[in-house]
Amino acid sequence: MAVLLQLMIVTVLLFVLFFGLGFILNMLMKTTWFPIYGYIALVIGLVVYWGWETGSLASNISEYAVADYIPAIGGLIGAVLSGYTIKALREKGYKMF
Repeated sequence: MAVLLQLMIVTVLLFVLFFGLGFILNMLMKTTWFPIYGYIALVIGLVVYWGWETGSLASNISEYAVADYIPAIGGLIGAVLSGYTIKALREKGYKMF
């Protein structure tokens, strides 16, 4: 039960973190989908970095469990929703975004 609660908390935290970072990057750089590409590059970089010493990237990826993928998906959803939010605000006429 405690593990499920921790999984929910870390998923929500990563969602909020990447939504906020994506929103700020979208405001500063005026590129709608850059945070998604940045998030994917970050995840790929981390997976390669953590699997560098084991010698086999495929064996390292196979060792991940569902509990490792769920927070990553939550962060990706946050990055995607930040893009849609900025896009909707721009369409409604907010020039700041």
